[in-house]
Amino acid sequence: MKRLQDRVAVITGAGSGIGAATARRFAEEGAKIVAVDMDPTSGQAIADELGGIFIKADVTNADDVANMYKVAFDTYGSIDIAFNNAGISPPDDDSILTTGIDAWRRVQEVNLTSVYLCCKEVLPYMLKQKKGAIINTASFVATMAAATSQISYTASKGGVLAMTRELGVQFAREGVRVNALSPGPVNTPLLQELFAKDPERAARRLVHIPLGRFAEPTEIAAAVAFLASDDSSFMTASNFLVDGGISGAYVTPL
Repeated sequence: MKRLQDRVAVITGAGSGIGAATARRFAEEGAKIVAVDMDPTSGQAIADELGGIFIKADVTNADDVANMYKVAFDTYGSIDIAFNNAGISPPDDDSILTTGIDAWRRVQEVNLTSVYLCCKEVLPYMLKQKKGAIINTASFVATMAAATSQISYTASKGGVLAMTRELGVQFAREGVRVNALSPGPVNTPLLQELFAKDPERAARRLVHIPLGRFAEPTEIAAAVAFLASDDSSFMTASNFLVDGGISGAYVTPL
């Protein structure tokens, strides 16, 4: 029996990177996929590939978020898994000394407020069912400082982790588990773009990883599948670090 057989999974940022890899892994595990993305081309392609549905949504817009869960529920009759994964890390989010307020607010809206909106809208469905798993994408920088400054991103991921813990505790006895996934650097288009624009800055991230490489999206997807499944049934309000050893290292030998 597949671990997620017939469970309905709503994945934001499903068009690429960790979101796309997780959609594929969930489908392999038997889940019904609701792919949410701003990009209709990549989002629809994932949905078509996996026999699911695509919903175009801006996760910073409360109406869009409410609608995406309504469509998911109306289509499949339940919402069992919510992977709140959409996020950005733009180049104008840098040192606090140079990052403007507009850049700060944009990152907070996409990375933190969207998770608040997604949790707020999906919880009533899960509470009515008395079951559900929510996985919020945080980051290892919610636990320790980034090697290269990204002040709003780091603060937003710290907020995701703190909110996840509170929700996990609040709803633990009502059948809904809420956990944070904290990846280390992952070989995604976001990281590849950083290498193309600033190889030195990107390379500094690699120095601090004891395993000596970046994660592949499929490795992170495997961790998400674990958190979504009953294999993690005694986990809630947790920070699941999948970071290649970064958070355990004081100095990494070269």
